[in-house]
Amino acid sequence: MNKQRWYLAIDQGGGSTRAIVYDHDANIIAQAQQSVSVDHPRLGWVEQDAEELVASARNVLDQICRHLGPDVKYLHAAGMATQRSNIVCWDRRNGHTLSPAISWQDRRAYQWLEQYQAQSQMIRDKTGLLITAHYGVSKLKWCLDNLAQVQEAQQQGFLAYGPLASYLVFRLVQQPLNLVDPASASRTLLWNINSKTWDPDLLSLFGIAEQYLPKCVATVASYGAIKMCNHRVPLSVVTGDQSAALYAFGQPDEETVYINMGTGVFIQRPTGNRKVDIPRLLCSVVYQDEQQSHYVIECTVNGAANALMEVEDVLGIAESDAEQNFDDWLQRYTNPPLFLNGVAGLGTPYWVPDFPCKFIGNGCAEEKIVAVAESILFLTNVNLKILQEQYVPLKKIVVTGGLSNSDGLCQKLANLVQLPVYRPAQCEATAMGVAYLTAGMPENWGAQSASMFTSQEEATLYTRFASWQKAMQAELKRHNSKY
Repeated sequence: MNKQRWYLAIDQGGGSTRAIVYDHDANIIAQAQQSVSVDHPRLGWVEQDAEELVASARNVLDQICRHLGPDVKYLHAAGMATQRSNIVCWDRRNGHTLSPAISWQDRRAYQWLEQYQAQSQMIRDKTGLLITAHYGVSKLKWCLDNLAQVQEAQQQGFLAYGPLASYLVFRLVQQPLNLVDPASASRTLLWNINSKTWDPDLLSLFGIAEQYLPKCVATVASYGAIKMCNHRVPLSVVTGDQSAALYAFGQPDEETVYINMGTGVFIQRPTGNRKVDIPRLLCSVVYQDEQQSHYVIECTVNGAANALMEVEDVLGIAESDAEQNFDDWLQRYTNPPLFLNGVAGLGTPYWVPDFPCKFIGNGCAEEKIVAVAESILFLTNVNLKILQEQYVPLKKIVVTGGLSNSDGLCQKLANLVQLPVYRPAQCEATAMGVAYLTAGMPENWGAQSASMFTSQEEATLYTRFASWQKAMQAELKRHNSKY
């Protein structure tokens, strides 16, 4: 019977929306993708057109319908993953958007959060997180304080706001439901990681009314149904993109660290059903059903593919040239300048929202691209060192995401960290993880070949990492960081 069941995964990412249909053995039956735009109206602001995101999701679903034809009847269930910390405000009567979709990268309201530093330990205890503008609460507050249409909707009682996931559920299912999953709710700084619901103390502290937020449910729940041609497909799983990626190849291993390298680098160390607190890192819930919850220690490097694209644009390097020559540059240029990478602000373990980007030393445009690539690895290594020193040692690294397609970057990561790096043949992990959860976590899921990068001695890289660390500490001190 399972052979006749297919699973639809919707992956709404920063640059595109995908829909992929898998069978019970993780084989791809059909797929569709549409690019979406990203706007930067001011320095530190990052947003998307929420209506465009809805339209892109509907478009890829329509493409899947046309591709499957009468075989759409084999779609047994659907799951969806979104960017966790993105938020939207909308009209609960009709779904009309009242705000942009404000990205997790957006830091427009970081100064507003400074007033809550005295409550940082309480916030940490309740959420597993640290105070940062990358999470949803400051974005919600900004909308309430600055958007007239949001204020009017609040006054008249028809406002809805919350994570992007809740907005897309509301817009895509046949009978609109205002629900949110644990991974997305947890990235608002309003959700209690212990009680698994909105926390009254945090709502009161930040001045956010619960009545406009979606209802908190489990990762696996009844989120409504999506109409596919004349077929109703239950939406049974909703989660965050990084949380989904962790499950791309089945149940995660607690002696492995999973690194998804895309717009940012997201590092996850599974801890099973245990919440583990390491100072200045994150404790995140990645899955919840009626019986269990799964947790990770999580680290973030905010400037990854976005940092490369930003510097390429400044230097006048065409994206196609960079993609074609990236590995060659990594091998050729062994002594580029150092790059202090503050693109989208510093994440773990530094937590500096307005850290300035800076090249130290001279080099040609290609060498500067290598310097940015190295900075991504150096920031990753800082976090991995903490994970190894303050938790049990690691045995290997599994990498996914667009940047992991670079052999050179994977090899340098293995050399720097001195651990084997595995890159599965299927690097786009989010949709595959969604499908695994939607299919009920089948035991035979996702068995596939992988490229392995074993660590090699690279003395110049170690020397450069030490020099970069000294430069970072000096710049952090100049910047009056609290770190």
